[in-house]
Amino acid sequence: MSYQNSNLERRRFLKLLAGAGAISLMPASLPSRAQTRAKIVIVGNGAAGISLANRLVQHLSTDQISLVGARQRHLYQPGQTLVASGLWKVSQVLSTTEQWLPAGIKWHQQNASAFLPEQQKVVLENGTTLSYDVLVVAMGTQLNYTHIEGMDERLIGQHGIGSVYPGPEGALATDTAFKQFMNRGEGKAIFTLAETPIKCAGAPLKMTFTSLARLEQTGHRQAYDVNFATPFKDRLFSIPVYNDFVMERFGNQGVDIADQKTLIGIDPTNKKARFSLTATGKTRVEEYDYIHVVPPMSAPDVIKHSDLVWDHGPHKGEWMAADQYTLQHPTFPNVFGIGDVTGIPLSKTAASVKKQVPIVEANLLSYLNDKPLEAEFNGYTSCPLITGFGKAILAEFGYGGKLLPSFPFISPTEETWMAWVMKEQMLLPAYQAMLDGKI
Repeated sequence: MSYQNSNLERRRFLKLLAGAGAISLMPASLPSRAQTRAKIVIVGNGAAGISLANRLVQHLSTDQISLVGARQRHLYQPGQTLVASGLWKVSQVLSTTEQWLPAGIKWHQQNASAFLPEQQKVVLENGTTLSYDVLVVAMGTQLNYTHIEGMDERLIGQHGIGSVYPGPEGALATDTAFKQFMNRGEGKAIFTLAETPIKCAGAPLKMTFTSLARLEQTGHRQAYDVNFATPFKDRLFSIPVYNDFVMERFGNQGVDIADQKTLIGIDPTNKKARFSLTATGKTRVEEYDYIHVVPPMSAPDVIKHSDLVWDHGPHKGEWMAADQYTLQHPTFPNVFGIGDVTGIPLSKTAASVKKQVPIVEANLLSYLNDKPLEAEFNGYTSCPLITGFGKAILAEFGYGGKLLPSFPFISPTEETWMAWVMKEQMLLPAYQAMLDGKI
């Protein structure tokens, strides 16, 4: 089916998709209104924190729930790749935090400056101390651009530097930088991948695919040298079936893939990038005309400097500790983690948040009622992997790389126009319903 199908076919498909989506997103049955006066503090007012707050007010009094976070704007982060690819306007990914908050809960418009889990307290930046019976941490990721020598988030949009991650303005600046690169008529582009876990692991690949599509539209694709640098050996994506697809497609589209190669420094004025080469232990400096930077990521410093961080294992000192199934902290049972901040396999997508919110909701209520925590997160992650304009793969998978397709009429391993429509038109309404606590 092509992107130019008739409006009638399009409407029929969207109706079918919406119906199937409604079935797949039905929440699990939960306990009735909890008989408790426990105080719940949710730290983080992004997608995870807001969604959970809207669900908890169905079970608890609003005066029992506090939300912590200074961010006034709400960002639809899955749309930032579309902004950076010249397909969406900034306004399409922006709303306000206030419009999504349930009436009656207390919103502390400050960020957390310290966690004291032994005392069951959170300290805010203005010095306020909040006590809690249950704490939920939903703080998202920290973008560590300064771990790349010479790099600063403010450079995005200048000196041929793009990066889709910081926000809609950064995404727009990335679009501007790439247009300037295209207008050169020739040149070298380098797309990078960080060696740390990152939110939306498919975003660097999407940016490469949409950039290739834009270069092909110029009619002079052969004039541009496109490179992709990955820190890993023979890997661009963690799930083998999708990794094989991307490796083959990049090869067919003339992308030079360099593995075991990590961006560690940048000289913006001279447009030079410095890479570490794992295989040889050496470094290499390369010139570029455009570079898409993916920064190393971690939990926010306030988590890393607290007793909530992992003290062992692969996420030691970098991500919040949480059981990968119940999302409960292994040391402090009245603490739960949700979304990107947790150090668990997979999970750093909005789709993961959609699946995790009901898990935390159910387990939090079970904890308050002294019942076993029976709800389990299966690692569900969804990445509508844009492979060109009008086509995408709806990659859905969980722990162990198991494919977890939601829609019987969308293959999880094939490029389709339907998956493109999911990304471009259907996911934002579903995301907004999640924020409202409806799915």
